[in-house]
Amino acid sequence: MRRRVAGLVGLNAALGITLAALLWFPSPAGGQPTSGIPASGSGARARGTYTMLAGQPRSGSGSVVYIVDSGNQEAVVVRWNESRNVLEGLGYRNLARDLGQAPGR
Repeated sequence: MRRRVAGLVGLNAALGITLAALLWFPSPAGGQPTSGIPASGSGARARGTYTMLAGQPRSGSGSVVYIVDSGNQEAVVVRWNESRNVLEGLGYRNLARDLGQAPGR
């Protein structure tokens, strides 16, 4: 019993030291670009500004959601598949290419 308690105390101490080290030396998150608008073709994306609209599909039944990212000038159409419990993508448009403009704000 004593051995188990000593092991748990040691494990908690190690986890505490690890947590303290992570808080003391934080690393930046790499999910979003840290600088402003990316250069065209650089592969980085600007932070998105989203608008969602509900609507009816051109064919079929049910409802769809149109999601427009004005920051990156893209649009997608999605619907919820009730039988599989998944969100399905139905379409994608690159609005910048459609309008003949470079993306950005």
